[in-house]
Amino acid sequence: MKLAYFAWVRERIGLAEEEVVLPAGVGTVGDLIAWLKGRGENYAHAFESPETIRVAIDQEHVDHSEPLAGAKEVALFPPMTGG
Repeated sequence: MKLAYFAWVRERIGLAEEEVVLPAGVGTVGDLIAWLKGRGENYAHAFESPETIRVAIDQEHVDHSEPLAGAKEVALFPPMTGG
C-alpha cells in the first residue's frame, strides 16, 4: 500500500511517500495511524494528535473508522485552512 504524507505530517516524518505492507490487525484508518505512531520518534511526533489527521483513501476523504481493504493509496494530512 502506498502512503502519501502532506504538509507538516510529511515534514515531521521526513518522507513524502512510502510503500508499506500492513501487519495483521491493521484493518481501519485508525488502526493504521496507531501502527504508524509506533514506528519511531518521527512518526510518533507526526501522529501525536491522531484526531487532527485527515485521511483520503484512493483520493476520497474518509473517517478514521473506514476499512483499508482494497485501498491502493492512503493520504494523510493535517486539517486544511482557508485562504
